[in-house]
Amino acid sequence: MNLTDGFHMVKSYDVGSLPFFGDMEKFSKDAEHFLSHSGDGLTRYFEETVVTSFIDKVKTDIDIPNYPQFRDMNKMFFKMINGVEQSKTGYTQTNVLSVNTEKSQIPEIVAIKKNSEKIYERIRTPYEAKICVTGPYTLSSFLAYRTSETFTNLGNVISQIIENNVFSEKYGKISLVTIDEPIFGLSDDSLVEYGSDGREHLKKAWESIFQKAVSKGAQTCLHLHSTADRLFWEIEALNIVESHVDDPLYQMKKTKEFLEATDKFLKASICVVDFDKLIRENVISACQQKLDELAVNQRVAETWKRILNKQLKPEIFLEDVELMRERLIKIVDQFGAERVLYVGPECGLKGFPTYECALECLRRVSEAVKMYREKV
Repeated sequence: MNLTDGFHMVKSYDVGSLPFFGDMEKFSKDAEHFLSHSGDGLTRYFEETVVTSFIDKVKTDIDIPNYPQFRDMNKMFFKMINGVEQSKTGYTQTNVLSVNTEKSQIPEIVAIKKNSEKIYERIRTPYEAKICVTGPYTLSSFLAYRTSETFTNLGNVISQIIENNVFSEKYGKISLVTIDEPIFGLSDDSLVEYGSDGREHLKKAWESIFQKAVSKGAQTCLHLHSTADRLFWEIEALNIVESHVDDPLYQMKKTKEFLEATDKFLKASICVVDFDKLIRENVISACQQKLDELAVNQRVAETWKRILNKQLKPEIFLEDVELMRERLIKIVDQFGAERVLYVGPECGLKGFPTYECALECLRRVSEAVKMYREKV
């Protein structure tokens, strides 16, 4: 697979999640039964919501939109796995882990694939889509008891899920698979410390998942919130790494050495999506005098109240296009255009106040990428 078709072809994608805008109870119930009732219209609400939101993403000019992620990501993937039971205190492994054959497909992906021709008719071009799946390390953290083998067992299950959901057809295809590991590297974990058996098992799990995606014709990406632990550099089948805007990944000179030595690439994260942080920065910059922590928090709370009461448009707190473009240019200048394949928000947008605000964020990302392309 040739990942370097030219720096002018840098593409945008989103991480996945969005604020929900309808009947969440009905949506979740429909999602549970969609695979068995997708042909009888009983789950139409789920299907229409997913397809409409996917088209909305495409209309923001995001090149490779993730399937609309409205449901709790961890719960939805646990429901696809046999051998795990949920209780009030978390999840417990009760048997050998395996994929539930009746739930081996992601309902959102099935809905998009089923409506591929409809989507094509709306956007007049074959679409590319992205799948994001919770990784074995993060899923294992929800288990009451875990061992080194838990990583490889979950890796095998996730590999099967990838096998059953990556497709390429006339009207569209899955071109990118991302494994989401938001908690990896954020705290000390003896199970994956250097030289441990667990570390080797996690490495093997990631490798098997990414190799399965590559065998299906998709590129691979790892979504992290911290890159302090460098294990990911050792994964041969991993193509692309992404983290948050302020992560040292985008600042260290060593990153370029690692990218070149391992033949990996970056997704440039060019906008902050923590809405509390966005409001906080706005409050501080707009104030004429220095505020103490209590005063800042009070103003943030007041701002949220005004937004939720529709007295204030949340879009005013989004970062502007020029700032996003400058971040992209800085990353490209530092690591080389040939090593920056993709651009997007740093994380999902589920924490945004409104669905419309989230789409506006994606539009600004797309515009920043367009501006960059025009000037290179």
